[in-house]
Amino acid sequence: MRDALVMDIAVQTLILATKLAAPILLTSLAIGFGVSVLQSVTQIQEVTLSFVPKLVGVGLVLLVSGHWMLDQTIDFTNALFASLPQLLAS
Repeated sequence: MRDALVMDIAVQTLILATKLAAPILLTSLAIGFGVSVLQSVTQIQEVTLSFVPKLVGVGLVLLVSGHWMLDQTIDFTNALFASLPQLLAS
């Protein structure tokens, strides 16, 4: 297997991982920022206050986009298995 093919698979894997992690991370970031602003305005300095909203937000994102994430992962895996003979031949 040539180095270029390995690098191509690695790049595709990193792109897929980024696409799958982005909705969860962006939701957690937005909720954390909102709770931090609320804590700054109200001067409530409770560290655990942002945990429950983040947990609910990430749960909702997984509920809404989980099917899409699973489809993306299955498509990528099927593409890897389909290209396996070509990868082994080179």
